[in-house]
Amino acid sequence: MLQKELQNKQSESSVEQHIDPLSMIYKVVVEHESGVLQSSLWKELNLSSRDGSRLAIRLERRGMIKRERMLDAGRWTYILTPARMPARVESIEQIPCLTCPSEDRCCATGVVTPHHCNLIRDWTTNQYLLQIKNNGNKT
Repeated sequence: MLQKELQNKQSESSVEQHIDPLSMIYKVVVEHESGVLQSSLWKELNLSSRDGSRLAIRLERRGMIKRERMLDAGRWTYILTPARMPARVESIEQIPCLTCPSEDRCCATGVVTPHHCNLIRDWTTNQYLLQIKNNGNKT
């Protein structure tokens, strides 16, 4: 049992070692939705300040993160926040297209079209109302 746990931990760490640095930085920034200090991030990922800054600038240019300059403990640094959150499977799990009886006939120019589908309209309306309700509970 202990040997299996050790193997699982080793395989998890080897997978993370093969992730490119841009993906690692973006992953950590997304995990800290409210923001993470750039200097803390470099320490966590064992990157030099120079390399980390260049990677952060690259992510910022791609529109994946935002960098805001701030003073922390008397030193200038940047706080990194996600510019947009990555898509999650949960966001489309309940989409009506998966169980729609007309799915095989549905296309953009067909008789059945996603542009005028009542099932999609109702689903998106419900998702929107749910999001508003959840955001109202956070504040």
